[in-house]
Amino acid sequence: MTDKAAAHQRTTHRSLPELRSAVRALAARVQLPVELRTRLAQSVSRVAETELRAGRLVTLEAVPDQAAADRELTVRLRAPSAPAVENLPLPARREADTTVWRIPLPAQTPARRAAESSPVELLEEELRAAVHRAETLEADRRRLTHELDETNSGVLALYVQLEERDEQLRRAHGQMLRELEDALRPAPIKADGLELAIHYAPAGTDAPTGGDLYDWFQLPDGTVHITVVDALGHGVTSTRSALNVTHAVRTLTLEGHSLETIVRRTDEILLPYDRELMATVQLVRIDPVSGRVALANGSHPPPLLVSGDGSARFLEVRGRGIGYPMAGSEGLRHEQLAPDDLLVLYTDGLTESRRDPYEGERRLTAAAVRHRHRPTEEIPGAVAREMHTVILHPDDTLALTVRRSR
Repeated sequence: MTDKAAAHQRTTHRSLPELRSAVRALAARVQLPVELRTRLAQSVSRVAETELRAGRLVTLEAVPDQAAADRELTVRLRAPSAPAVENLPLPARREADTTVWRIPLPAQTPARRAAESSPVELLEEELRAAVHRAETLEADRRRLTHELDETNSGVLALYVQLEERDEQLRRAHGQMLRELEDALRPAPIKADGLELAIHYAPAGTDAPTGGDLYDWFQLPDGTVHITVVDALGHGVTSTRSALNVTHAVRTLTLEGHSLETIVRRTDEILLPYDRELMATVQLVRIDPVSGRVALANGSHPPPLLVSGDGSARFLEVRGRGIGYPMAGSEGLRHEQLAPDDLLVLYTDGLTESRRDPYEGERRLTAAAVRHRHRPTEEIPGAVAREMHTVILHPDDTLALTVRRSR
C-alpha cells in the first residue's frame, strides 16, 4: 500500500487523546516533519475541543492528492462548534461546518514507516524535538541578553521588544510542552477494587514541565504497579531525566525483575549514559483483590497510609535514589490496605513548601485525614491547595492517592 492510500481515511472520535493519537499516526505515515506533525495535532485538538467536551463526536477525514507532482494531504475535521481558525498553530480555513488543512507532503524518502512506531515513540520524538527547540531558544536568549547588556542606553527600545518577544515564545512553547507532557503521562487505569487520582503542578508558569513524574500500569496477574519519581532540577531537562527513570522501571518490571532490585538496576542502566542524573524513586505494588501492598524506596519521602477510622502513619522504607552512592532499596515493606484505606504518594514539593519537612509531614497528615471522605479524584488537589496556603520554597508538586474501594 502506498503512503497516499494509507493516508486516505475517515474516522470518528469521542475524546481528545484518541483524536490526537489518530492525527499523529496519520502524519507519521505520510512522513510529515516532526514540528509540522505537532502543530497539526495541536490545531485539530483546539478545533475539536468544544465539540468533544460537549459529548459529541467529531469526524476526521484525510484525503491524499492523487496528482503526480506537488503532493498534498487534505485533512478535514467536521466540528460545527469550532472556534475561529485565524490563530491556530497550523493555518486552516472553514468550509461550512468543516475545518480544512491543506499540507504539502515531503518527497518520498527511505525513512522508517510510521507503522513501525508506537504512539509512545511518536510522542517521545515530538518531546525531543520540543526540548531541542526550547534549549536552542534559551541559548539564543542568553546570548542576546548578554549582548544587550554591553550596549548603551540607546538600544533600550530594542531590549523591551526582545523581552516582549521572549515572553510570547515562553507562552507558546509552554503550551506546547504542557500538551506534550500531558500526552506522555500514563493513561488512567481501571482496576476493580482500587480508585486512583493524581495532582501535578510545576514550580512556575514559565517552566510548565519539571522533574516530578509518575507511572502506573497493571501487570498480567492484575497487580497494579506505581512509580513516583522526583528528578533533580526543573524544566525540560529534569523532565527528560524523570522520563528515562520511569521508562527504565517499567521495562525492568515487565521483564520480571523483583521489586526489591529495580531501583539498583535502574541506577546501573542509566548512570553510564547520564552521570549527572539524580532522582528519588518510590515503587508500590498493590493487589486490588487482597489489598496486599509491597513498597521499595530510593531516598523518596515515605507514603502516608490513612485508615478508614482516621488514624494515619507513614510507611518508611530505607534506600538510596538514582545517582546516589550505593543506590537501591534496602528491602521491601509489606502492608495491607483495608476497604476505605487511603494511600498518599507525593514528592517533597508538597511537604517542604515551608522549608521544614517535619512540619510538612504533620500538616500533610492532618490534611489527608480531613479530606479522606471526599471523592477520591478530588483528594490530591484538595490536599495540595491546603498544603500550599503559604509557599516559602516553591518546587514542582505531585500528589497521588490510591483508595481501596469496598
